Amino acid sequence: MSQPLFGLVPAGQPIIVNPTQAPTPTSLLFAIPAPQAPTKPFSHLTVFLLPGITLPPGTAAAIYLVTPPTSPQQPEPNSKFLGGIGPGKESAVFKLGPTGTSNVVIGISVEAGDSVAARIAQLAPAAAADGGGSSGALVPVGGAQQPSTLVLAQRIIKNAFNFLASFSGTAGQVEVVPLKAFEEWWRRFEARLRSDPGFLERGE
Repeated sequence: MSQPLFGLVPAGQPIIVNPTQAPTPTSLLFAIPAPQAPTKPFSHLTVFLLPGITLPPGTAAAIYLVTPPTSPQQPEPNSKFLGGIGPGKESAVFKLGPTGTSNVVIGISVEAGDSVAARIAQLAPAAAADGGGSSGALVPVGGAQQPSTLVLAQRIIKNAFNFLASFSGTAGQVEVVPLKAFEEWWRRFEARLRSDPGFLERGE
């Protein structure tokens, strides 16, 4: 994994493409610093494959929320499976809950696609009982019954790009977008998604 593969966008914050660590050849860790005032804590996270990136055949990217060990007897950190992205579903939005002032660590692991899809299916009942769930993708990892997931992923990214493009500027030779623009895009996108969940499928 010598080149950036994934983009992470915490709601209201800039995109992150460079991992903090790469524990194994197929896993990455992204440490997201706690937002500083006046930026508000985020509760949603978008994860997507960067343009031009294709995962190996038969694999998908499993997304985890990584938290510190709960006791000295447990040296390894805890990993909570959130969902996955992969062929046919190149992006997903996850609800993490309020992050407050704590740092957030997201793990991404390239694993067998069937295994990732099975665990996403197991998340579905819990998500329904929780009114949408504290974690989970917008749609299941793609299969034959989800022919529009690629288009859906492209429309999410296009929606964000079209909105944010008008806010871009330069700092030196680096193109930047104000944090307030990300916050405003997410506020509008989330409100539209809540009021009309099918608008992306319709291409509006």
